[in-house]
Amino acid sequence: MLAHRHQKASAYKTANEQPVDKHIEMKLLMTVSGVLAALLLAALFIEGILRLGFGFGRPPLYVADETMGYRLAPNQRLRRFGNRIHINEYSMRANAIAPKPTPQTLRLFLLGDSLANGNWWTDQANILSALIAQALQPSFIASSNTSPYTHAEALNASANSWGPRNELAYLQRYGTFDATVLVLLLNTDDLFGTEPTSLQVGRDRSYPSQNFPFAIAEIFHRFTTKNQPIPGLKAIQNEGGDRVGKNLTAINGIYQQTTAAGSQFLLVLSPLKRELPGPRDYELVARQRLQDWATENNARYTDLLPSFVQQSDPATLYRDHIHLSPAGNELVSQTIAEDIAKILALPQD
Repeated sequence: MLAHRHQKASAYKTANEQPVDKHIEMKLLMTVSGVLAALLLAALFIEGILRLGFGFGRPPLYVADETMGYRLAPNQRLRRFGNRIHINEYSMRANAIAPKPTPQTLRLFLLGDSLANGNWWTDQANILSALIAQALQPSFIASSNTSPYTHAEALNASANSWGPRNELAYLQRYGTFDATVLVLLLNTDDLFGTEPTSLQVGRDRSYPSQNFPFAIAEIFHRFTTKNQPIPGLKAIQNEGGDRVGKNLTAINGIYQQTTAAGSQFLLVLSPLKRELPGPRDYELVARQRLQDWATENNARYTDLLPSFVQQSDPATLYRDHIHLSPAGNELVSQTIAEDIAKILALPQD
């Protein structure tokens, strides 16, 4: 009898405990599900902010090129840190263009490196080529009865760390697009640039070749992955011989192709920030060689160093040791626009 009562008590206790255990399990499951859902929502929110607000996950992409070394991948439209970046079918930082301009169009072709390109920190409307075209507009209005042009179209073939040899290879591939005037924008370091190479494409994080699956993945990659030495790149960077001479030969090639195509040519040299007190001895030698080349070939040449030094606070023209600030872009674009107006005999303010 006692055993029977004990069995009944045990059965009663188990029957009453089961719903309590299931309730605890259900509550725990709901808590875990809620936490996971909250984490997922937070991750989606962060992903949205990083992708839509800053453009992470979709950096400007590069493609390897056997003669140029590399160029921006064609047909890209994206935003980085709120700045619009448009790359057309010819790997230019410009909108789509027709192969030939209309007779009323002054086609401006800016050829250069990251100074011309503006990189991710410059909106499409504020890159140098766009500012130059905008600065020329008053000339068309003032000469409406005498000038054949009604507006300027801005072409911009450029990429980070391009030098004269990369730029010549671009012209040899695509031509001058019947540009009215081609502006070759260099900085002093370009006179010492090395031969084109594609070794860094897809290996150096500054030259990505594909998008990231998530914006968070790019952040993780950038802050946790260090650039590893790229086999063969050091040898190219240590190129011997007369680098200045090789680059002057490339500049001459650009000049000859431009003038043969019937376009006007303008060479512009932007100084490094450290040159404002005065260039170093080897820079002075290279600068003189560039000046001598321009004189010998009767090529139009503008050295921006004197106008930079004349500014009340020249340091404000830079965002770093080489790249221009908005104030620097404004000064350079106005100077180039004035030079173009002189070349084409357009009226100026």
